[in-house]
Amino acid sequence: MKCILFCQNNYAFGILQPIKAYLDQKNHEHLWYVSEKIINDFPYKSDHFTTSIADLVAFNSDAIFVPGNEVPYYLRGLKVQVFHGLAGEKKGHFRIRHYFDLYLTQGPYFTDTFNQLKAIHKDFDVIETGWPKLDVYATDAKLYDDEKRNLLKAYSAKTIVLYAPTFSPKLTSAPFLLEELRHLAKNEDYLILLKFHPLMDQQWVEAYKTLADQTQNIIFETEKNIIKFLLMADLLISDTSSVIYEFLLLDKPVVSFKNISGHIHWEDSLDYNELIPLVEKNLNEDPFAAKRNYIFEQFHPYNDGKSAERMVEAVQNYIQEHGVPSYRKLSFLRRMKINSMFNKPKSI
Repeated sequence: MKCILFCQNNYAFGILQPIKAYLDQKNHEHLWYVSEKIINDFPYKSDHFTTSIADLVAFNSDAIFVPGNEVPYYLRGLKVQVFHGLAGEKKGHFRIRHYFDLYLTQGPYFTDTFNQLKAIHKDFDVIETGWPKLDVYATDAKLYDDEKRNLLKAYSAKTIVLYAPTFSPKLTSAPFLLEELRHLAKNEDYLILLKFHPLMDQQWVEAYKTLADQTQNIIFETEKNIIKFLLMADLLISDTSSVIYEFLLLDKPVVSFKNISGHIHWEDSLDYNELIPLVEKNLNEDPFAAKRNYIFEQFHPYNDGKSAERMVEAVQNYIQEHGVPSYRKLSFLRRMKINSMFNKPKSI
């Protein structure tokens, strides 16, 4: 089986790497597509990769794994949506764009909704597999324990608090928590890590970098894969970000602000001034511990580290049964959008 790993944004690397590892294990051929805007961040340059859509056309793939929202309709291959987060409440998560033949879902909450949409649109299939980005929770959960101990010792701190807001201008807490985090850092038992989404407004990136430069126990992290910091942190501060669900699946407490989810099973507040007492309460009491079971059961009930394996096997079995689709019916506007985004090769 010949597969494309399709990356428009650098968050795709951590999602697709477990799939790549299983493709290697099973001797499936693969080619990374990496958008030119993120090529400097691409960490697997010893692999086969390209920034050229023409190269993808020539590769003649059987399947294309896509964590993003778009994929060129004219490329050969089963177009597989693998998702870039767990926040079903975000605008667009359940939007059907008609680019995909197969949706590989993370858990029942997502599977049920996409099956309902499948019954309406009748032009894609749905298989529940789990999410490959979280395979590391089973395989390497203790990977950063020594680094965490050394970091706490170096800063004479006791607890790691992670602040990871969304980038969405209407949902982000970044404009409102700058001074609150400065006050939180006055408690030197806390080591505060800041991890921003790659699409965060540069204004707030620079503001929080300055905060970190000015504050001894605040670190602005630039490493791309957030999983490391999720594993190390004792508590997460956020807003309406899918990283909340990733953190809850580690069975640790979250404090969020103005989250728009209809399934809040953690501490959420409308008052940014409550940051310090809410952090203290959730670290000391963890009052939402029992409620996290809903997230485990509905959002990602897989803790065996084999979601990437299930994805690859699901795709291979699907192709064996249905073949590789030769055509997708798209509106003129959607075809034009893709042609504009990816500069359709003239030879097609």
